[in-house]
Amino acid sequence: MIKLPGVYGFVPEKVYLCRLVNLTAIVLYYHILNKKSTKYRLMKFNVSSKTLYTFVSAVSKVINSKNALTILNNFLFELSGDTLTVTASDLENTLVAHMEVMDAEGEGRFCVDARRLVDLLKEMPDQGLEFNINDQNLSVELTYATGNYSFIALNGSEYPSNEADAEASDANFSFVCPTEQVLKGIDNTLFAVGNDDLRPQMMGILWDIKPDGIVFVSTDTRKLVRYRNNMSEPGQEGSFILPVKPATVIKNVFAKEEAIKITVEPKSVTFESPSYRFNCRFIKGNFPDYNRVIPQNNPYVVTLDRQQFLTAIRRVAVFVDQGHGLVKFRINADKLTMKATDNNFCTSAREEVPCDFTGSDMVIGFSAPYLIEIINTISTENVLLKLSDPSRPGVFVPAEQSADSDLLMLLMPMTVSEF
Repeated sequence: MIKLPGVYGFVPEKVYLCRLVNLTAIVLYYHILNKKSTKYRLMKFNVSSKTLYTFVSAVSKVINSKNALTILNNFLFELSGDTLTVTASDLENTLVAHMEVMDAEGEGRFCVDARRLVDLLKEMPDQGLEFNINDQNLSVELTYATGNYSFIALNGSEYPSNEADAEASDANFSFVCPTEQVLKGIDNTLFAVGNDDLRPQMMGILWDIKPDGIVFVSTDTRKLVRYRNNMSEPGQEGSFILPVKPATVIKNVFAKEEAIKITVEPKSVTFESPSYRFNCRFIKGNFPDYNRVIPQNNPYVVTLDRQQFLTAIRRVAVFVDQGHGLVKFRINADKLTMKATDNNFCTSAREEVPCDFTGSDMVIGFSAPYLIEIINTISTENVLLKLSDPSRPGVFVPAEQSADSDLLMLLMPMTVSEF
């Protein structure tokens, strides 16, 4: 008989092995018991398909068509209490949506393929959905009245965080402004943003924040737009350049919100409403001094019916040379004559519209596509064109400005040898 050491001295080999087997069995039993219990440890919540689609389709606008990190092709779902948070990011911009859910159980985070979920919800009628998520193997079962879908989620801890961008700083300041003010600022300036990679600071909208309002400015060197709005009073000064993508996201996502809280941070800006939180990085660089570009002395003013002028330009623009888009204008006291030619195809166009001109006769040229963009942005019945001479920029403004805002658009002229 072989004696082996035990707790109370030496024990026979059979007794030792028996105890070892029993101990192993106990360990296996608790392991199986624990495995069975985790099998049924689920996250669960119910939500309307229409509500979920509204939020995920909005959040999906941040996701790029191609991502270096495949996890960014997913939504991050976070369940806490009765609140479901859905996040999408491209590392530069992060959009978060908050929605209330029903019959929630458990909490946690997991990632769901964004395109698949949006495409599914898009084709689904409004009805209740039940989500069951196994937090061990991340299997997801989506059930509704007439069907169910199952898929595997990804671990939410792998989703990148942008919390570093939102760190507290003495340079941070916040203010609340009406959504209408933000949307008008973007709508009036977005079309004039530049697309030259060598001038990245012009590839966005300047937000020049004053204590008594916000000035929105954009330029591509050929045209410049300045929109001043005093609907809110930030109380502080600051500025940042908002890229085109986040500007477009704000237009689409925050359109139905009443007010937006804006927090300016050292490297980014955050837009918040009760339903959404959107953090986006600035464009680095200094925006040109727009006040120096705008001519201050424009003694000659042309008053035109906006709709009549716009439709005439559109007709004449059909016959412009596509290489430069030049339309020539001869301005008289009561008549504006526009002319376009395309020598490559032996075509020409000429139209007259009535006007009221305070100066002496003048001939000037403008790009038809740019001019159409500018006139389209003005919403008043009449438009004013302010001039100094044919070599200086033309300044377009609405004939009537509201008490709390004003819009000014500048367009560089084109060389005209003769009419």
